[in-house]
Amino acid sequence: MNNQEIARTLFNAFMNGNNDSATALCANNIGARQNGGPAMSLDMLLAFAEQVRSITNNFRYESIVCSDTGNGFVEEHNVCATFKDGSEFLMPVCVVADIEDGKITRLSEYFDTRAAVKLAKALSMAN
Repeated sequence: MNNQEIARTLFNAFMNGNNDSATALCANNIGARQNGGPAMSLDMLLAFAEQVRSITNNFRYESIVCSDTGNGFVEEHNVCATFKDGSEFLMPVCVVADIEDGKITRLSEYFDTRAAVKLAKALSMAN
């Protein structure tokens, strides 16, 4: 798979809850960060994705633009979903990834924190 195919397969795995597929694409020691925050392990990242899917319907990525950087990818997309109360969620995101030997070693996700407030509130109410 080329780097763009790895990106698409990864985000499809997150979208569909296919943890085996996501795990197969990532290095054991992957470091994932959101807006420069503390590093998350793959297990933490997968658990977060599951939490988001559990409070939404129709979780998906739209307006996808992905570029191969030679040693990884940069992908811009909108994270979209419908909350259980019927309200819509849309958050523009940019993800930068490093890939070594076909495995994702680093994921850095950047998003507007104002757009994430609705998601954070829904997640806090679910716990």
